[in-house]
Amino acid sequence: MLVKVFGSAVFGIEATTITVEVNIDKGIGYHLVGLPDKAVSESSYRISAALDNNNFKLPGKKIIINMAPADIRKEGAAYDLTLATGILAASNQIKSEGIKDYIIMGELSLDGSLQPIKGALPIAIKAREEGFKYFILPKENAKEAAIVNDIEILGVDNILEVILHFNGESKIEPTIIDTRAEFYKNIDFPEFDFSDVKGQESIKRCMEIAAAGGHNIILIGPPGSGKTMLAKRLPSILPPMTLHEALETTKIHSVVGKTKENGLMVQRPFRSPHHTISDVALVGGGQYPQPGEISLSHNGVLFLDELPEFKRTVLEVMRQPLEDREVTISRARFTVTYPSSFMLVASMNPSPSGFFNDPNSPMTSSPQEMQRYLSKISGPLLDRIDIHIEVTPVPFEKLSEERKGESSVVIRKRVTAARELQSIRFKNYQNLHYNAQMNVKQIRAFCKLSEESLLLIKTAMEKLNLSARAYDRILKVARTIADLANSENITPDHIAEAIQYRSLDRDGWLG
Repeated sequence: MLVKVFGSAVFGIEATTITVEVNIDKGIGYHLVGLPDKAVSESSYRISAALDNNNFKLPGKKIIINMAPADIRKEGAAYDLTLATGILAASNQIKSEGIKDYIIMGELSLDGSLQPIKGALPIAIKAREEGFKYFILPKENAKEAAIVNDIEILGVDNILEVILHFNGESKIEPTIIDTRAEFYKNIDFPEFDFSDVKGQESIKRCMEIAAAGGHNIILIGPPGSGKTMLAKRLPSILPPMTLHEALETTKIHSVVGKTKENGLMVQRPFRSPHHTISDVALVGGGQYPQPGEISLSHNGVLFLDELPEFKRTVLEVMRQPLEDREVTISRARFTVTYPSSFMLVASMNPSPSGFFNDPNSPMTSSPQEMQRYLSKISGPLLDRIDIHIEVTPVPFEKLSEERKGESSVVIRKRVTAARELQSIRFKNYQNLHYNAQMNVKQIRAFCKLSEESLLLIKTAMEKLNLSARAYDRILKVARTIADLANSENITPDHIAEAIQYRSLDRDGWLG
């Protein structure tokens, strides 16, 4: 008897429906075709033990299973339940009426219980698009998949529940989630708050500007000046994620199996990889491509602590994703694209010892050591960072103050108001939401300057020897400063403040 059941394969962050054709005929043997990898090929042992332990049998006949389309590689153990259901239906151990309406996925343990799978959310989205009515999957993934409406999500703990469901002996209860209610209920403020930071008012101002315009920022200062503390608090002043952003972010984390218990991610991601990270782990890739740290920080913050300690090759591969806000990984047989629209926050010491031009420090670095240390960061990468700011240690008087600083909630209100102005400004542009995303044409359209402002920026360009890209960065940051001040026009004051945030362009740094 021939039976067709349906599973799904995930490529990038999109799913493709896989048709599993099971044919049982006279003879003996188990033949699995359709480009399965080692984990899929080993499924027969897991299926056999799982059926035995639940008083069902793998038929002692010739079983041929084809996974179509046959030219797409099938990876992982998530097809166990799909194959097992197909075998049971083809051998008349379960009823096969209506099986065509189901997408079935799950990894089997030897006792028949189910292990969680990766990519449940993109699979559910694709299943709904293609008109499937039900999605059977492990219970641990049910909340994540239930974010998608108009398809019944049936979470199960054991293969026996699936068998009884198809035989009509007991029905699996669908998992139902009100996505919007769940989303708004769980919007909460992160544990880190800017009110914990003593002093550093100018740096907080920089952080506010970076958050309001989505600008990349680099913090330069000696050890203990509060660079990491400030960076960790940046997500707390970013505007809350929209439902669309939450779904997009959850989709990426679903592919690598890192979603939270309630399914939908409502907090902006904050990723802080160690400086020993490889370029593949940062941007994504591998033999079977997976999203890297830059994609996992999509719609959030990527924090690179001690930037010059990262391998130069690792930093250089970030240049294109920083510009394009997506990363494309090409292989001989296929190409996948992952979104990577993140805010880059980097920190570094000003010298190998950490104390540059500090008269109180006994540790100094020679000019050659300084040059070698700073040359690890290329000019083109620094050009893609809009704001450079020096962080100085906080004096004892500030540290011992009882008075708390401005809270993240207050700063977030100003940031959100500035972002709303940008949303109105860019409403006719599809993939443009905030100032940092503007291209050259849009900068010319939305960053008009007066004669006085032009003269000021011309002088700065000549004195600091700035590149054309740095000029565009200054205009973008000035536009954000104007938005925070609720000003329609960019004034010389806004330009002057934006020029201050190009520390690394000044003589004495990378000269």
